[in-house]
Amino acid sequence: MSTYKVGYFVGSLSSTSINRVLSKALIRVAPNDLEFSEIPIGNLPLYSPDFDNDYPPEARALKASIAAVDAVLFVTPEYNRSIPGALKNAIDWASRPWGENSFDHIPAAVIGASIGQIGTAIGQQSLRGVLSFCNARQMTSPEAYIQFSPDVFRDDGEVTNDSTREFLRAYMAEFRTYIGMVLTVLPRPQQPNEDATGEPSGNE
Repeated sequence: MSTYKVGYFVGSLSSTSINRVLSKALIRVAPNDLEFSEIPIGNLPLYSPDFDNDYPPEARALKASIAAVDAVLFVTPEYNRSIPGALKNAIDWASRPWGENSFDHIPAAVIGASIGQIGTAIGQQSLRGVLSFCNARQMTSPEAYIQFSPDVFRDDGEVTNDSTREFLRAYMAEFRTYIGMVLTVLPRPQQPNEDATGEPSGNE
């Protein structure tokens, strides 16, 4: 059985992010053959096309981190009925320069938590639109809109509610199956202008 590397994005920069707690819970219940590494987004400058010919080190590291994994998982809050600016900024960096889109063909899943009953549903739809344009291979079902409660989610990721834990376990099992299916049918193409480290070498 193959082991798949999953890079995950936490859309919030908050030190008390409930979505970071959710990410810990997802890793706890995920199949054993998934290996996780966080792809940080908080140190990126604001994207501008002025950088397309000479990416800064932080953006090169971002693209290298995506190139090093088999799939990506987005765990994000909803801000103003959309996605956080820091996450959109990271996606903009990773999808450029033109022709060097790091999300092309990558298996991807979207999930999020909020204290409200709609559980980031509208923010997730906004993110899905962006990822569609980036040509990511999105898992569209099951959808997962998590209403967060500190009584259910502990800071270390332990989930105390059995039905919630089993739902998250089933979600991650489905994602693992989906990754294998996508990579078997449609392997990720080599990104243009990448050196042996997987870092972009700039426009030519």
